[in-house]
Amino acid sequence: MKLGYNTGYWSAGPPAGADEAVLEADRLGFDSVWTAEAYGSDALTPLAWWGANTQNVRLGTAIMQMSARTPTAAAMAAITLDHLSKGRFILGLGASGPQVVEGWYGQPYPKPLARTREYIDIVRQVLERQNPVEANGKFYSLPYTGADGAGLGKSLKATVHPLRSNIPIYLAAEGPKNVALSGEICDGWLPLFFAPKEDAFYRRCLNEGFAKSSEGLDKAARFEVASGAMIIPGDDAEKCADMVRPFLALYAGGMGAKDVNFHFEVFARMGYEDVAVKVQELYLQGKKTEAAAAIPLKMVEDVALVGPIDKIKDELVQWKETCITTFLLSGPAQMLEFYADLING
Repeated sequence: MKLGYNTGYWSAGPPAGADEAVLEADRLGFDSVWTAEAYGSDALTPLAWWGANTQNVRLGTAIMQMSARTPTAAAMAAITLDHLSKGRFILGLGASGPQVVEGWYGQPYPKPLARTREYIDIVRQVLERQNPVEANGKFYSLPYTGADGAGLGKSLKATVHPLRSNIPIYLAAEGPKNVALSGEICDGWLPLFFAPKEDAFYRRCLNEGFAKSSEGLDKAARFEVASGAMIIPGDDAEKCADMVRPFLALYAGGMGAKDVNFHFEVFARMGYEDVAVKVQELYLQGKKTEAAAAIPLKMVEDVALVGPIDKIKDELVQWKETCITTFLLSGPAQMLEFYADLING
């Protein structure tokens, strides 16, 4: 099992201790380090800053929001960071949600799967650098042919030769069609709120995508699944779960609109729709503490490892049998070796 370190979102500023933790992850032999973006800090700048002091870890974005950059701009960033890191970059992409896409970036959100397919096709054209980039899709047109344009655009190739034409592309996905899409057109999948008991469901989605890819089901052998793994050790599982509950309440109840919340749908598929409905109602009323308290211990245990060390070790067996290939860990630098020993022990 490979290990990654996720620096996570910024709040008022950079995550405390992230620079030390990145260096420690590199020292301990972690496979990768990841950054995030929503509508505050971006994912690329911190990755370049922290990654400049590392030697071995791969450097991934979890995630670069597609609406924040044109496909060619995303490809340019990937080429640049891959050169600077000597071939260690992973391009993690995601569609985000309609509130961010339309509210922050001022872009239309509908049909995210079709947009994603066009977007990644253009990125791959840039990276392969075989021909000038051309696209005549519903969402992206290169050169631009709109009636409001100058009509002077021309097809171009990147001036910089990519260090690698096959920079790995991972897709953040939660819904079954989007998970299948990652298996079809990407090199990896970045799940959120992965539950081992849903492993068979996700494998079916991925296999559906693999079957449509040029490699077929053989693609499964090289496909990566990098999933967050929240680990909260302690004598009392309920108290440990209290460290996770606000996070789950935020996503199940507060992320997205009442009728469009993909995180809500994940928990509903896991059998917690009644809980998710209650959490969402409380959260949207501003009752965040009550929303978190409404989350049962079992729901936390399905997506996180909480409680006594022996309990966590027992539950880790099931996690290691899933399609996950990399555990993405978070926390202070001094905990990373403990987590690594716990998972690999």
